[in-house]
Amino acid sequence: MPVITLQLVIFITVAALAIASALGMLFSRNTVYSALLLVFNFTTVAFLYFMMGAPFIGLAQITVYAGAIMVLFLFVIMLLGTEQIARIEQLSAQSVAAVLLGLVIITEAVVVFLLRNPTSLVVTSGGDVVSVNEIGGLLYSQYLLPFEITSFILLVAVVGAIILTKQEKPAGKAVEGEVKK
Repeated sequence: MPVITLQLVIFITVAALAIASALGMLFSRNTVYSALLLVFNFTTVAFLYFMMGAPFIGLAQITVYAGAIMVLFLFVIMLLGTEQIARIEQLSAQSVAAVLLGLVIITEAVVVFLLRNPTSLVVTSGGDVVSVNEIGGLLYSQYLLPFEITSFILLVAVVGAIILTKQEKPAGKAVEGEVKK
């Protein structure tokens, strides 16, 4: 019979939040909400990496995915204007969800603050430990081409978003603030 520890309960809770946020992202009709749920999913996955004893991968998950790539996604979403959010009254279900989420975050902060030994959340796998220097050396030597291709694809995505949203001036019409001659 498996022993239920605090680590296991936290791991299962965070894993359930990761699955729920992924499903919420898939089924949301609002692209901005989907992107924000994806950010939350990336953060929960990073927390799981921290618990498994991989802090570098967890920080890379937050920095690269939740930070840089999601900023790019939100930039493209806002630039394309796919969501024209009308001002509507806030639903009571949204208020309840916001309060519950706030309570969960406060509870997590209190639990983390009260834990005297933060390494107690780390689950060790017993595998080989790779240093950040070794990962950086591999990234900029053996995996330089895929790294450069990824940065080029992101650049093309930004340029494509700008080109798609560029509006042509209609011929013969004066643009606001212009005087027609």
